[in-house]
Amino acid sequence: MAESFTTTNRFFDNKNYPRGFSRHGDFTIKEAQLLERLGYALNELELGKREPATEEEKHFVAVCRGEDEPNSETERVWFKYMARIKRPKRFHTLSGGKPQMEGAEDYTESDD
Repeated sequence: MAESFTTTNRFFDNKNYPRGFSRHGDFTIKEAQLLERLGYALNELELGKREPATEEEKHFVAVCRGEDEPNSETERVWFKYMARIKRPKRFHTLSGGKPQMEGAEDYTESDD
């Protein structure tokens, strides 16, 4: 039987965890190691860039789609990670002005 979540690539998230998962404080050392070891494969499975090859991978994809609950350590750690990076983002503009609303072009100011 094929091994689940196999990959030769290490997983890093330099945007959210520039010093690594274990140095940030959100994850235990064991969780950080699991993310680094399996995260690349988990990410590809969740994004649909890789087809699930084992029953464990198929279950993981079902959990990602909201069709089942996470029941393995791997699934729980991945969802802990996803919850951390999907925090509500603050809206920033480059100009420092107010955020543009859809349809705002319908209400442009003029000197008429």
